[in-house]
Amino acid sequence: MAEGEPSYIDYEAFLDPDFSPASFANTLVLSTNNATDTPLDLSTPLSRVLFDLQEIDSHIHTLTTKSALPLLSHTQDQSEAAERILKETGTQITSVTQGYERLEKEVVQKWKAADEARIAAENSLATVRLARAVGRCLTLGRQLESQVGEITGRGTGQPSTTGADGAPPVREGFRALERAAYTILNLRQMFSATTEDDEGYGLEQVKVMRTLRNEFVIPAENMVKARAQQTINRFSLTSPMAPSNGHAPVPSSYKQVRDARARLGPAAATLYLLSPIPKGGATVSDYKPELLLSTLQGYMHTAIMTSVNGLAKSLSQLPTMDRTLNEVASRCQDIAALESFLRNLRAPTHPLLGSTGGDEPLADSETTASVNRTNLLQPLLTALDTSSLPSYYWRSLASSLTSRVQEIISRGGVSARTLRSNRDRLKTEIKECVLRASQVSAASLLAEKGRSGTDTVSVGNWEREAAVMVSSVVGPLGR
Repeated sequence: MAEGEPSYIDYEAFLDPDFSPASFANTLVLSTNNATDTPLDLSTPLSRVLFDLQEIDSHIHTLTTKSALPLLSHTQDQSEAAERILKETGTQITSVTQGYERLEKEVVQKWKAADEARIAAENSLATVRLARAVGRCLTLGRQLESQVGEITGRGTGQPSTTGADGAPPVREGFRALERAAYTILNLRQMFSATTEDDEGYGLEQVKVMRTLRNEFVIPAENMVKARAQQTINRFSLTSPMAPSNGHAPVPSSYKQVRDARARLGPAAATLYLLSPIPKGGATVSDYKPELLLSTLQGYMHTAIMTSVNGLAKSLSQLPTMDRTLNEVASRCQDIAALESFLRNLRAPTHPLLGSTGGDEPLADSETTASVNRTNLLQPLLTALDTSSLPSYYWRSLASSLTSRVQEIISRGGVSARTLRSNRDRLKTEIKECVLRASQVSAASLLAEKGRSGTDTVSVGNWEREAAVMVSSVVGPLGR
């Protein structure tokens, strides 16, 4: 409603957001009727509403008639402005579209080409890496083949002969064992690559590499392990043959000891290197060379059981006791020499083991402990829970002999009576055997070359071991 034009219609009430038609109708009916009248008159309020509608319609008609031209003019102005805006917007949209097309042509298409080039370069790089890995594996394979030829004596141009004791001579290539072990470790590391950054990743997809691994590397590794284990199992420095007067076995010469050590060192290092590594990895201090330990434990077990069986047989046939005791002492001297060799053999550098870390200097006690951990003897002593291999030999021998002697006594007969009658003699001979075994040749303990091989060196006080051995044999005889 224009200002200055009076009207009896309350436009504010109709325009109020809270306007209610029902409430307005109720008010209109109440204002046109008497509350006490029984008949309800609705014609009057209805006429008023119709009159109000006519008034409002007339008012709207008047307003639109007066404002038609301004409204049309305003609408025309808005339409023209919209057309101008649309035209300008269309121009801008066209410009943006052209810019995008140019961008797509100059950047997106070039990026696609560059991305294809990147993928091609990555594939080429992976191919080059794989080709280099294949080439390196083939080189290592040829190297391993040459080393296996040295070990087996084939392809060296030298006849394959054996030494006086039946063992292969050192020149046959025992030193090649350790080199072959390092070659096998390099191949094993390449075949076990799991990430793209590792050298050798993807080798399992190459057929020639699978053939190389299955038909050559694995058999060669088994052969190297078997040769190293055979070398340790055959380790011996003394001859079991002794004079009839019961003296100690003839000690080995310096050359024999040197050759034996030259065979033992590479064999032990080979088994140390080829022992399995835990999946989570290990450090040098935590590493347990299971293959080496099992072989050395097998050597100890064989020596102990051979001595037990020989002594058990000789206890039933006393005339053979002197020879058997010499053999038992000979095995103990071999074990003492083995202990000396292992103590002086440092663990080889393992390429697959993590370092212990730490650059701080160690105290003297820590340095000594570190040195003990780096030699090849300490892991064996820890596995056997002993401080000395000869002591372990005698104590294990004694623990097994007691039951054998009891069996002979329980069977009775001539053997049991002979044992009882020679009780003092057995006591003396067994004690002398243990003490005689403690006298190891100086050459066996890696003395200076100028020192005579017949010189003997005591490797410890074995009075307690002698008492244990005497008690294990003589003790059941007095029961």
